[in-house]
Amino acid sequence: MKKIGSLSFGHWSPSPQSGTRSAADALLQSIDLAVAAEELGADGAYFRVHHFARQLASPFPLLAAIGARTRRIEIGTAVIDMRYENPMYMAEDAGAADLIAGGRLQLGISRGSPEQVIDGWRYFGYQPGEGQTDADMARQHAEVFLEVLKGKGFAQPNPRPMFPNPPGLLRLEPHSEGLRERIWWGAASDATAIWAAQLGMHLQSSTLKFDESGKPFHVQQAEQIRAYRAAWKEAGHTRESRASVSRSIFALVNDTDRLYFGRGGPEEDQFGYIEPEKRAVFGRGYTGEPDQLVRDLAQDEAIAEADTLLLTVPNQLGVDYNAHVIESILTHVAPALGWR
Repeated sequence: MKKIGSLSFGHWSPSPQSGTRSAADALLQSIDLAVAAEELGADGAYFRVHHFARQLASPFPLLAAIGARTRRIEIGTAVIDMRYENPMYMAEDAGAADLIAGGRLQLGISRGSPEQVIDGWRYFGYQPGEGQTDADMARQHAEVFLEVLKGKGFAQPNPRPMFPNPPGLLRLEPHSEGLRERIWWGAASDATAIWAAQLGMHLQSSTLKFDESGKPFHVQQAEQIRAYRAAWKEAGHTRESRASVSRSIFALVNDTDRLYFGRGGPEEDQFGYIEPEKRAVFGRGYTGEPDQLVRDLAQDEAIAEADTLLLTVPNQLGVDYNAHVIESILTHVAPALGWR
């Protein structure tokens, strides 16, 4: 059995060819798609966060709205770039959204990826400390965030407060019990996956990771998941770890599917550089008739290792079509692979 969810970047464009022409469209359609995904029996609705882009940005109003409209589905991010985040304010926002959702948030955070602007986090008021990199800063923000989510008091109360205080040091409010155990780290390398395991975060592995061996993407990703789980066990955590992978998977079950996705050539991994001297591998997508998809996906070692699969959706094609994309996988592919 696997948990299967959707992953949307929330793209919008004023183009007449787009079904999502404004930021309002992207947000409202994201809510509607999460509701539809829950009705179809999907397990999660996840959203990517990008700044300075015509995509979803600040996630917590959206997560709270989805939490108020749904009852069962997991609601998450994949991922929030911690270089941009005030971990204290983020803990308050996350606590509020999780309480509205009844404890269903699954927050993916990370060091982040190359963005639309140069050092965009500087415009948010953040700068790495002396001798630090922006990656160091992101991990430092993440560690503060994890600590305050524990709900322990740390702030000295005012002896003459406006309202009565509980005894002892004060914590951030609202606090949502259990949210600390539902934080995921988006790891692009084996080393950061191991670091995430040591801190008790679940693992999110995307369609891109640093090339550390030259092996096919799905093999490297499977090895990353195994290294993560070994580190989790060694750290002595008493709860179960989780690991997710993201994939673009399109089942061709009608003429519209074939029109949109049935004309491409063979799909394969791509190797290149996303940063100077950092070679990366971008995993292939999967498109085909359901029987062919079942055969191809059965060979994907990383999907086999993961307990959660996030399906990237083409959100600009509209809520109805994206619901169809999710339903096609749940109906025509997942059962044959033993995922359902």
